Amino acid sequence: MEPLDGNAIAGQLFELFDREMTTAHGACAHCGTEALIAELRVYTRAPGAVARCRHCGQVVFVVTEIRGQTRIYLDSFKLLESADSGS
Repeated sequence: MEPLDGNAIAGQLFELFDREMTTAHGACAHCGTEALIAELRVYTRAPGAVARCRHCGQVVFVVTEIRGQTRIYLDSFKLLESADSGS
């Protein structure tokens, strides 16, 4: 299965954070590689969307929908700056 980029989950992230998040900058907790959310590899055929680090391939976060609500498990991707911080 070919991965998509982080733009594939832009709508779900907007629903969660109420702002554009694909341009947010963060770091992989596994290898330390810094990237924009748009640069992550995303797989959407799981019971949710799985975002993986482009460098080491480890899972950095998972977005799921449970009972009509979008949820995110974000423990392995440290946000360094938000998309609207202007930095």
